[in-house]
Amino acid sequence: MIFGKTKLELKVGIFVFIGLFILAVFVLSIGGVKTWASGYKVNLIFNFVNGVKRGAPVRFAGVDVGEVRSIKFFHAPQDLKTKVRIVCWLRKDVSVPLDSVVWINTLGLLGEKYVEIMPGRDYKNILKPGHDLTGEDPIPMNEVMKEAKNIADNINIGVARIINKEGTVGKLLFDDKIYNELEAAVTDIRNNPWKLFWKTKEKK
Repeated sequence: MIFGKTKLELKVGIFVFIGLFILAVFVLSIGGVKTWASGYKVNLIFNFVNGVKRGAPVRFAGVDVGEVRSIKFFHAPQDLKTKVRIVCWLRKDVSVPLDSVVWINTLGLLGEKYVEIMPGRDYKNILKPGHDLTGEDPIPMNEVMKEAKNIADNINIGVARIINKEGTVGKLLFDDKIYNELEAAVTDIRNNPWKLFWKTKEKK
């Protein structure tokens, strides 16, 4: 009787173990975790990463080939500033030339941030596992807003000058004298089109 009970408990234990194993595989697959996939890690260096997060996709020539595994600060003595090191996992079949261009991209206008790698041409020099590659920093939104404000201010100044009859455009639009002179010149050319081909003699 005891032997039969032990055998039943063993079967139940094996069944539970198999169920947990299948559940774990399912969860890892849904989460996109590449626990058993073959690949390597590289370091991408930035001054500003614009909100990219751990787990963000890494694309090579527009194709998903990996993900961001960690984001860490470090001090760069040669530049005397703090920089950001993004550790990325890439598939084993992906070779990144050292002359590749790397930047932080956005899915849509306000979508998810991800790492974009545009492959270079120098396949004789490949980024090795654990080595660094410097990326191009994205433009901070406050700088975009400043530039937009400067453009708007310049437009307002230009419009104000035109309204005040200042500058060439303002005089052309509001100065009757210049308008009358232009109209007279056009009328004269219509009546005497030969003047367009008349060349004054150069003085010796």
